[in-house]
Amino acid sequence: MSKVALVTGGTRGIGAAISMALKDAGYTVAANYAGNDEAAAKFKQDTGIAVYKWSVADYDACAAGIDQVEADHGDIGILVNNAGITRDSMFHRMTKEQWDQVIDTNLSGVFNMTHPLWSRLRDRGFGRVINISSINGQKGQAGQANYSAAKAGDIGFTKALALEGASKGITVNVICPGYIGTEMVRAVPEKVLNEKILPHIPVGRLGEPEEIARCVVFLASDDSGFITGSVLSANGGQYMI
Repeated sequence: MSKVALVTGGTRGIGAAISMALKDAGYTVAANYAGNDEAAAKFKQDTGIAVYKWSVADYDACAAGIDQVEADHGDIGILVNNAGITRDSMFHRMTKEQWDQVIDTNLSGVFNMTHPLWSRLRDRGFGRVINISSINGQKGQAGQANYSAAKAGDIGFTKALALEGASKGITVNVICPGYIGTEMVRAVPEKVLNEKILPHIPVGRLGEPEEIARCVVFLASDDSGFITGSVLSANGGQYMI
């Protein structure tokens, strides 16, 4: 199996935890990012993980980025589609731009990253594609029609592609995190966090980025070879299906 992993949105938040966990597990990791040069430079300095800048919403940029990563590090065997954005708004106020931005990154971005690599994984007879969806792609969320639609689409994409990859040695799985203690979530006012969010999480706390990263490391490993098309919910019991 290839020990080269590419993580999109891999320099901050959950993506950074995934990148570091894969490196600790012995993988050569390339972390993609879209815009925050300062954060990416600090991540590279702190971890020694190579970083690459492009937007997953741009198909040609994704294809070129994959080529560059393989030229630098060898054949990619593990792809983690983690990059995502939010443009929240109640639907009656949502603009088409807000809709398009989220769909282009969170759903089309998964296609844009996976499609240029797919034939190579088939030819090599091995691959691990791990998509990061969301609890809100499972249950929906007011003010997130765009985000919930994209993340639900990621789940459907995963299941369909898993059927195509199974006979070629490629597994495709999706992780649906609940509320994770990233910088964005911890910026929520304490009153809202304590009264509106935590009471709905049976384990009584936010998840940690490292807990999602450990799920990724398992799904990337040989130990997960019989698991494909699966939806792994990591949400503290907030939503069970």
